[in-house]
Amino acid sequence: MKRFAFTLATLAIAAAAHAQVTVKDAWVRATVPQQKATGAFMQLTAAQDAKLVAGSSPVAGVVEIHEMVMDNNVMKMREVAGALALPAGKAVDLKPGGYHVMLMDLKGQVKDGDVVPVSLVFEGKDGKKQTVEIKATARPLNTAAKTDASQGGHAGMKH
Repeated sequence: MKRFAFTLATLAIAAAAHAQVTVKDAWVRATVPQQKATGAFMQLTAAQDAKLVAGSSPVAGVVEIHEMVMDNNVMKMREVAGALALPAGKAVDLKPGGYHVMLMDLKGQVKDGDVVPVSLVFEGKDGKKQTVEIKATARPLNTAAKTDASQGGHAGMKH
């Protein structure tokens, strides 16, 4: 009987770990008045293979997972087809000039210091979904400006 209880406890822990995704250092870039889009950045680590499949936020009409890619020597931004893979135990950085969460059709200006709620939906290999609620603090417009310039950030991009 003790062995059965131990097995059930072990399975429960494994099931909880299966869907677990850790989010670190979440932030969004502040905007200027009338700006309709901004990016959210963070580090994601999944306990088991998973993927980021969707997002939402009360500050944006549309939330998409985007990537920056080189196409014929031109840096372009596009929505990730399908989902963003999160290999087990490997940190995946969402950062300016790379993968990021795009907040579009903003309902108002995002000011430096604002706390922006974002819901991220992850899916495990078994198809089960988990929603993680994060609070991302807005950082000034010039945050990581050197990174943006060297890696093709949002400056001048049309979304």
